[in-house]
Amino acid sequence: MDQFVIETDDLSLHYPRKRALHALSLKISRGRIHSIIGANGAGKSSLFRVLLGFESPTDGRARILGCDSRRLDSRTRARIGFVNEEHTLPGWLRVDELCDMQRRQYAKWNEARYREVVRNFNVQPSQKIAQLSRGERAGLNLAIAMAQSPELLILDEPTLGLDVVAKRAFLESLMSVAQSDESTIVYCSHQMDEIERVADNLIILERGELRHMSAPDEFCGRVRLWIADFPFRDPDPDQLPGVLQRQKIDGLCHYVVFDQADDFGARLRLLGARSVNAMPVSLDRAVNGFLARGHVSTLSAAA
Repeated sequence: MDQFVIETDDLSLHYPRKRALHALSLKISRGRIHSIIGANGAGKSSLFRVLLGFESPTDGRARILGCDSRRLDSRTRARIGFVNEEHTLPGWLRVDELCDMQRRQYAKWNEARYREVVRNFNVQPSQKIAQLSRGERAGLNLAIAMAQSPELLILDEPTLGLDVVAKRAFLESLMSVAQSDESTIVYCSHQMDEIERVADNLIILERGELRHMSAPDEFCGRVRLWIADFPFRDPDPDQLPGVLQRQKIDGLCHYVVFDQADDFGARLRLLGARSVNAMPVSLDRAVNGFLARGHVSTLSAAA
């Protein structure tokens, strides 16, 4: 059994006017929940399309469950579950008809797992899929994907557009299954509260390249917020090491910094700050600062 469920080596995907992936080298270990995040256009969906064999890379290679993504056979595909943001299911079928079809198709179908997940969404077997709400379709989609007993489950923005109740049910079902199952889960979302709740490993993509990978707590521990009061001229951010983002709020300079110890505060005082305070940041603030490296903005007092 391969140690890595996903491996890419110098993977590139270029279009005539766009670079979706560029020399991406990534290894995702078997087990746990791995979250891939990044701004729009970071390359997340492009990576999934290449891995699942829907697109051929411009250069480099990609392997999923030890197989070349360009040569996936039916047996390998049966080991992979995929849930996307559209939750596309055949609307003309009833729920029980769809499940009967899936049971025949997947030799490792786990009926107990299906019932465990789907009961959280009040989906009835006799309902037409076209009559289900978006949240109910999301729950049904997750239940079917988990019942297939996949070695790898890829979730691409699965809670997009769901209300608070449906989102909570989806995440609770996912976490319950993840704790009792041997599947590796790759979770893609823009919602940092979801990532903070479910992810064991954080993968940050930017413009098709890997920028960071670590546990979320480890990443947040390397990012701090420093607030300084400069009575006169603010220093040039280029004079300060590790600055990801600077904002000026109510006359105070807010610096989000990466990999800087307490001597960063001493440096601020040497540059004229009359007061300096440091505090931890949330995952949302840490990621946004990391992706906005070098950005300087001024906010009003209302902010």
